[in-house]
Amino acid sequence: MHSSGDLLADRRYGYAEASFQESDWEAAADLARQALDLAPGFAAAWFLLGRAREAQLRTEPDGPDAAARRVEAVQAFENARALDPEDRQGAGARLAMLGIGDPMAAISPGYVRALFDDYAIRFDRHLVRSLRYRAPELIHEAVRRAASLRLRPFRFEAALDLGCGTGLAAELFRPVCDTLAGIDLSPAMLERARSKRLYDDLAEGDLLPWLAARPAASVDLVLAADVFVYLGDLGPVFAETARVLRPGGLFAFTVQAHPGEGVILGDDLRYAHGEAYLRALAAEDGLALPLLEDVSTREDRGEPVPGRLAVLAR
Repeated sequence: MHSSGDLLADRRYGYAEASFQESDWEAAADLARQALDLAPGFAAAWFLLGRAREAQLRTEPDGPDAAARRVEAVQAFENARALDPEDRQGAGARLAMLGIGDPMAAISPGYVRALFDDYAIRFDRHLVRSLRYRAPELIHEAVRRAASLRLRPFRFEAALDLGCGTGLAAELFRPVCDTLAGIDLSPAMLERARSKRLYDDLAEGDLLPWLAARPAASVDLVLAADVFVYLGDLGPVFAETARVLRPGGLFAFTVQAHPGEGVILGDDLRYAHGEAYLRALAAEDGLALPLLEDVSTREDRGEPVPGRLAVLAR
């Protein structure tokens, strides 16, 4: 549990969390405020207050107190973010959902790192068994088909795994890659990936600087399995990937999908990218598009999440 350092404030916060879990939004907000009276610098309590007011806005959008609740939610999320500059709870994304700030910059690296550090210990089992996650398998088969269409061997001298997580993609691609390097924001995920001994190199950090530091035309396969759901603007990543790919190299990735134009930040705090947006980026960077398909890489509450699978070629 989050701690303020004040036992009474922490107790009030615990009650607020329990009320929130029981969908008693008003009690959760009141208890969070009580915690903040005792510990005004308690970022988690500010965030919980924002969540409670946000939940009330969602369930009663036209209620008589909607305007006041929105003001309190915005202020609470802004306070939470100010007290935690890394924004590990995702207050920026919550503000974007309320129409505050740039949605394309709403998800912070700190939020993604904290999310997956907490998730790492149960990641593989929960994804595969509970969410029916299959992005690595779909990408593996798609790369095989794209290689055949491009009349090139299904073998790669140097490959990169963007947002490699625990190494689920590496388990499939290691046999066809002479060298394989991975990058991820989460040290806990990297620890589990390292234990599998599948990568020649693993790095912790943001994928864009890591890509930018690599020599031009130095790899012939780049993978990104369900990584771009946390990136709004894919332009810089596409440009750097096109730069590091050798002629004949492949770039395979999945995204969440939506039927409209451009990019949207969904209620699940993940980005969804439109088909025309992906095609435009590929053309802009001089990449062919031998394969673009509608797929679902996972389920949410038993329902397939709409997605897309693409393989681009240099």
